[in-house]
Amino acid sequence: MRRLFALGGAALLGTVLYSYLTTMLRPSSLPLGVRSIEWLRANGAAWLVNDVESAYYRWTAPKKGGPQLRVLPTVGVGLVTKRHVSQTHAAQWPARIRPVLRPALPGEGAWHATGSPIAGAPPVLVTTFRPSVSYPRVVAYVAWIDHRRTQLALYPGRYEPPSSLPRGPMQVPYGERWRLLATFNSGFTYADSHGGFAVDGRTYTPFVRGAGTLVEHGNGRVDVVSWGRGPSAGRDVVLARQNLPLIVDRGRLNPNLSDGPQWGATLGNAILVWRSGVGVDRRGNLIYVAADYQTVGTLARILVRAGAVRAMELDINSEWPTLVTYRHAGGLVPTRVVPNVQQPATRYLVPDDRDFFAVYRRLPQTSLQVPFR
Repeated sequence: MRRLFALGGAALLGTVLYSYLTTMLRPSSLPLGVRSIEWLRANGAAWLVNDVESAYYRWTAPKKGGPQLRVLPTVGVGLVTKRHVSQTHAAQWPARIRPVLRPALPGEGAWHATGSPIAGAPPVLVTTFRPSVSYPRVVAYVAWIDHRRTQLALYPGRYEPPSSLPRGPMQVPYGERWRLLATFNSGFTYADSHGGFAVDGRTYTPFVRGAGTLVEHGNGRVDVVSWGRGPSAGRDVVLARQNLPLIVDRGRLNPNLSDGPQWGATLGNAILVWRSGVGVDRRGNLIYVAADYQTVGTLARILVRAGAVRAMELDINSEWPTLVTYRHAGGLVPTRVVPNVQQPATRYLVPDDRDFFAVYRRLPQTSLQVPFR
């Protein structure tokens, strides 16, 4: 019996080691520690990771109150106001985000350009502000993306979404980098969200009715909607990515934001962590936000304050929120806006494990994405 137990234990240990080593030896964009945690999640130890993460985040959570910030992080390449742009663009210009805390810090909520103007105004703007009176040192990072002068693209990563369809370059294609303006993270893994994913008429994973969906149509219009179609995106959809129900609709917060398990399969809504989200304003422009120490409810409030009328949560936890903007100064110059120390500014310029969005300068008469060049 002892020999049988020893042989069984050795076989089990060998199987575990084989699984771990083969996973770690696969190509990946992630550090060894993050990959190890993801391997535990996928191999029956998600409960352990969740308990450890929950304990860690509770232990490291900031105390309410405390000293005020004296200066906000620097973002963008220069302050831009309505008076700096042409009359055509001034009517569409986003309002400065109203400060939550008083007195406001210099430049708080004011928009900064991220590169050279296109057709009289910068197409991607960024800003920061303090979103919480209770946590005055927390900073929200916000991007505004003009839908009229940009084109959105969605790229599969190495392993997300799980599908046998073509994965493409898994990075920003070299042939498109000359017009690249920004990149940002997508949503949860398919195992955690079971959401739909489609690019250029190909449906990689089936769509769920009622789930929040970032979608781009053939005419270039982008939107964040509650999905009302069937499991296939349809040929008229350039791209679509789902991730849980809408957290903002018609400018109002989803009344079910306190339902923990619905907003994070691993941590739910009870833990203050890095969270990201995307929405559209009343003119159809995209708004991306990310901030640390957030619940899904406070994330939704940040999006509303930034001007979103419909919005959805994207990925959460410190490893994943990523917003990078790009300048073209004798070559492509990436700048990390969200201070994610676990991901480099070049994250999406090399193959990445997860799917992501890219924002390009719109070309004349461009309607469909060509993602796999």
